[in-house]
Amino acid sequence: MTQTTPEAPLRRQRAQVKVRTLRTDRWWLTPLLTFLGLSSFLVYGVWAIIDTSNFVEPYVAPFASPCLTTQAVCDGARLFGWAPIGDWYALPPGLLILGLPGGFRLTCYYYRKSYYRSFWLSPPACAVQEPHGKYTGERRFPLILQNVHRYFFYAAILIGLILAYDAVLALVHKPLGLGTWILVANAVLINLYTLSCHSCRHITAGRLNHFSRHPLRYRAWTFVSKLNAKHQPLAWASMFSVMGADLYVRLVAKGIIAFPYA
Repeated sequence: MTQTTPEAPLRRQRAQVKVRTLRTDRWWLTPLLTFLGLSSFLVYGVWAIIDTSNFVEPYVAPFASPCLTTQAVCDGARLFGWAPIGDWYALPPGLLILGLPGGFRLTCYYYRKSYYRSFWLSPPACAVQEPHGKYTGERRFPLILQNVHRYFFYAAILIGLILAYDAVLALVHKPLGLGTWILVANAVLINLYTLSCHSCRHITAGRLNHFSRHPLRYRAWTFVSKLNAKHQPLAWASMFSVMGADLYVRLVAKGIIAFPYA
């Protein structure tokens, strides 16, 4: 017969902490900086969509590449001259393609944690109470839509290749230009961030039961796994690099930056 002690019911309860947190460090600093960083990306993205200075030979602003319409603001920014939308489209051209890389980042596993903690405070930090009464995870609408991340991955691969193509064109036509190397660095960071994605790791060889039977996929999985360990810093580096590269091209197009080898 099991003996019941007075302490038994207490062991089945959670710790009764009556304050918001017992932490004494600046736990609020990380969510605050994350909030400011992601907010700057959102604000810049809105401005970049509205702005029309997105091309100056041979540079194409990343937020506007590729341009799929025949609008005048797209001159020189089209991929192989391809413009399937034609000239009937009246909205900013960037809206046609920004949803692809934007959707990839929005549903990214790391970014989910970032904006869940910084915007929704769910929770704001470890060992800190959150203001929400309950937690249902990502099992219900709208968060269940986060599962489309694996499909946005394929679109992000395509956008990364296009940005790499734009960087190569700049390298061919203006190898000494500062903008050329900014676009090259951005293309490298964007593609490394995309390949470091958890979905990429799973697609590469995540479902294999015997690595020995698939040596090439195993090598690819090993490479992606190493990148995956750096997914967080690559997410931030690529986010600021694409903003910096896009802003640089627009400032050159506006004539604000006019270095001899701009």
